[in-house]
Amino acid sequence: MLRITVVESSQSAATLRVEGRITGSWVEELRRACDARNFSDQVHLSLELTEVSYTDAAGIELLKELRSRGVSLERTNPFMAHQLKDGASSD
Repeated sequence: MLRITVVESSQSAATLRVEGRITGSWVEELRRACDARNFSDQVHLSLELTEVSYTDAAGIELLKELRSRGVSLERTNPFMAHQLKDGASSD
C-alpha cells in the first residue's frame, strides 16, 4: 500500500509525503501524483520519503527519473539513498 499526502502546495512549490511501499501498480500511482503537481517548470516539487518502507527496482527507476526532472527527494533512508546513488550517472 502507498499513501501520498500533500504537505505543501503553492504556486511555486509542492511537497508530497510518500508512505508505504513503492512497488507494482503503486509506482504508476506515484508517477501520476507527481505529474499532476509538476505541470509547470515554475512549480518545484519535493517528495518526503522518510516513511517509505520498501522500493522495488521500478520504484527506484521512477525516483531516479523524477530526480533527473528536478524533483527533490528528501529524507531518504540510507538503503534507499544508496540505491538511488548506484548508476545515477549512467542516464
